[in-house]
Amino acid sequence: MFFHKHPYQTFIQQDTTKLIVGTLPPPRFSKGELLEKDVDFCYGSYYNSLWLFIDKIHNLGLRFDNSQEAINERKQFLIQHKIGVCDIVESAEREKIDASDLGMKNIILRDIVGYLKHYPNINTLLFTGGNSKNGPEYFFRKHLKEYGLKLEMVSNVIPRIHQFKLPVKSSVVETSFRIIKTVSLTSGSGAANISISRTPFYKQQKSKNPKFNTFDFRVMQYKEFL
Repeated sequence: MFFHKHPYQTFIQQDTTKLIVGTLPPPRFSKGELLEKDVDFCYGSYYNSLWLFIDKIHNLGLRFDNSQEAINERKQFLIQHKIGVCDIVESAEREKIDASDLGMKNIILRDIVGYLKHYPNINTLLFTGGNSKNGPEYFFRKHLKEYGLKLEMVSNVIPRIHQFKLPVKSSVVETSFRIIKTVSLTSGSGAANISISRTPFYKQQKSKNPKFNTFDFRVMQYKEFL
């Protein structure tokens, strides 16, 4: 049994307004066995593609290698845009050493709500996946139940948007709330490509431009939120 512990601490600043929430990076990041184009930082897997999307959207010219410079570029972007990273899984066990969310067992979750209480400027959570089993939204729904909270639908159009009311300490008798929005972005993994190709929007864009692909689809979707 492989003990898969998250290799990175959360990356949040006092003025952070958005949090990217995933599960776990591939096991090679916990084992220190990075590939040539991997970056030793959150979402550093070259095959996850999140930073490829961000690079395309903002024309950053990011490095994709094991250098400290590549790490610093990503931190600088996040700080500048008031974006943080707080994956929801702290650790899990795997019988097979791969990056499958479904392969995780005996899962320990991070206290996302606790971080939201500590950082009052955060108003949006960006899930790197939907509500499929062991995805970030799936785990977050379970996490909210521990606090007696639940998501409310705002938009059922992909990417689906929800919100929830987070109680805030107040000196007055009446309880006040912060509204936290959640956006379930399409996963950057290759496994999501089949589901993307079946969406009406993708088919429509593909008919207009045969060169349109799943990378372009994600860039269009992520651009609104990142």
